Amino acid sequence: MESNTHIIERNLIAQRQDEGDDEIDLLKLWQTIWLRKWSILTLVLVVSMVAILAVFTITPIYRAVATLMIEEKAAKVVSIEQVYGLEGTGSEYLQTQFGLLKSRSLAERVVRQLNLTTHPEFDPRQQPEPLIDIGGLLANFDFNKIVPATLPGDLEEGIDLTEAEIFDTVTKDLMERISIEPQGKSQLVKVMVDMADARTAALAANALANGFIESQLESTMNMSMTATHWMNSRLGELRTKLKDAEDRLQAYRETEGLVDVDGVGTISAAELSLTGERMIDARRQRAEAESQYRQVQAMRGGGWERLASVPAVLGHPLIQQFKAEEAKAKAKFEELSRRYGAHHPAMDAARSDLNAASASLRGQVEQVVAGIERNYQLAAANENSLQASFNANKSQIQNISRKEFKLRELQREVDGNRALYDTFMTRLKETAATSDLDSANARVVDQAVVPSEPIKPKKSLIVAIAALLAGFIGVGLALLLDMLNNTFKSTEQVEGRLNIPVLGILPLMKSQERSDLARLFTTDKDKRFSESIRTIRTGVVLSGIDHPHKVMVITSSIPGEGKSTVSVNLAFALGQMEKVLLIDADLRRPTLAKSFEFPVGTPGLANLIAGTATLEECIKHVDGIDMISAGTVPPNPLELLSSPRFAKAIEVLKSQYQRIIIDSPPTQAVSDAVVLSTFANSLIYVIKSDSTHIPLVEKGVGQLLQNNAPINGIVLNQVDIKKAKKYGYTYGGYYDYYGYSDAKKA
Repeated sequence: MESNTHIIERNLIAQRQDEGDDEIDLLKLWQTIWLRKWSILTLVLVVSMVAILAVFTITPIYRAVATLMIEEKAAKVVSIEQVYGLEGTGSEYLQTQFGLLKSRSLAERVVRQLNLTTHPEFDPRQQPEPLIDIGGLLANFDFNKIVPATLPGDLEEGIDLTEAEIFDTVTKDLMERISIEPQGKSQLVKVMVDMADARTAALAANALANGFIESQLESTMNMSMTATHWMNSRLGELRTKLKDAEDRLQAYRETEGLVDVDGVGTISAAELSLTGERMIDARRQRAEAESQYRQVQAMRGGGWERLASVPAVLGHPLIQQFKAEEAKAKAKFEELSRRYGAHHPAMDAARSDLNAASASLRGQVEQVVAGIERNYQLAAANENSLQASFNANKSQIQNISRKEFKLRELQREVDGNRALYDTFMTRLKETAATSDLDSANARVVDQAVVPSEPIKPKKSLIVAIAALLAGFIGVGLALLLDMLNNTFKSTEQVEGRLNIPVLGILPLMKSQERSDLARLFTTDKDKRFSESIRTIRTGVVLSGIDHPHKVMVITSSIPGEGKSTVSVNLAFALGQMEKVLLIDADLRRPTLAKSFEFPVGTPGLANLIAGTATLEECIKHVDGIDMISAGTVPPNPLELLSSPRFAKAIEVLKSQYQRIIIDSPPTQAVSDAVVLSTFANSLIYVIKSDSTHIPLVEKGVGQLLQNNAPINGIVLNQVDIKKAKKYGYTYGGYYDYYGYSDAKKA
């Protein structure tokens, strides 16, 4: 059984592996890139050379620049800006001017001025022929009637562009080459034209700048002429309207007999104003009297005491005086009532005084109430009289006002027509005086000169970017290839994924025959290989020091991983210390007889199990160990290995040998390895480094573990040491440094 210490070690390795999966190993990435540095550099050089060749085939483009200053306001000679709309302020005005600089009309002006329709760079009829005439090639094929032999569009022959189409194409092309660039917050703007012909570019930039100024002047002149024509026609209409308005005004005056409407209206208005003020006072007095009257009427049903509580009555001076006398008599009566009886003479006198005071108060209340009623009636009558007088005056004034309104309406019409006529006359004179004004809101600051250096292509920049992109692509491909290489490349990776210790590694042996590989340990031609086998032998011996692994099975995932080579050389290594028997149990693809050149027909394991040969006939002694080859290849190898005769043979051999090594078929090919593992005390799994895919190994090991196979360790075979070191993999503890040094010296 596996010790607790070994289980803990495996768990720790698995935990470190899980933690490492979440981290990016920058050193490993760098080592992967460094391993393929020459491939990446080659890709960079090839792409750079292609980019250099490409940029030299690109036509250089030159940029001519003319500088304009656009003023926000034109020079004022007379006030005609409102007619022309020349005033402009702010960024909207400048943006409008920039749009005019890129307008189609200005581009058409330049095309006509420079005759660009015949220029080779613009004329579509003079465009260079393509290196491969795809249209011509396609036209020669019928494609089994899939497409017509004569292609539509520009590929058709015999169709020429009209002058209008050529002019339109050249204009659009020029507009795409024009760019406008404002200079900060100033009024300066750069007009730039990009062309392959540097001289024509300068001419086009200057033509744009001058054409913009000329178009502004032409626009001003056109507006002036249009305004003059329109104002002349409008002035005649205004003259007629003014004459008609004056005639209507005079006719109305004569019909109504109006001389001084303002004087009569002023007297009537004064009287109406005075009557209105008096009526307002009367209305206020009536409202006050009516308010008091309503209060008195509301209290009449409650007796004179309630009438006395009305504010208009209570506020009367006499009422207040009589109330004070009544209160004094009542206070005296209450004071005497505390000292004398009800029938005392003093009480009778006080009671008599109190009654007299109350009677006086009542009489005075009734008189005040009657006065309030009379005041209300007088105030209402006065208001009605003033209202009648006011209405009479108002009727008179309204009659005067109606005539005045009509008169003023006619007068306003005359005044308005006269003012409009005078305004148009003034504008017409200004327009006539400034119709030939030669001023513009823009001027050329710097004329465009012929550029000496192209602006594009940026050859060095393009090549640098191409090289940089090639470098990134090369690095990406290197990392991608490394990610797609899903194989075991290090012992740490094996132990981390499988949780099984690695007994040792074997270096890659190139250009070796099968027979030479089988005798590498005995011949000791390669010190590295020999020391690696000794390291594996040591691991096997130490792992079974308490319970020796008498029967060992050696297998792999797929053929070609070197399990037979490991079996033979490990058997030779153990044979130096123990009595060892090597059995070739790969009955489908045997290799032992071929490696040691046994005669054809030499009996082996298949013959022993079938009973056609004795054990002595099957055993061959080679270099200190005994071997049993596969023998005659049977049609049913799995049935033979599962038979009781094979189990009995193993038991017999265990009594004669200290160590039995069985070379088993691969796990992914057949199930023989699972059957053989049931007879073994130990199983060694061989993995070809940087070759066998990890899922295959995991599947094979998993099948063995599910059947309780005693997997003792892993052997990482055919390791390219130099390549592994470039990747940064180390094999300390599995590889003898001194043996490797001796091999290098040899």
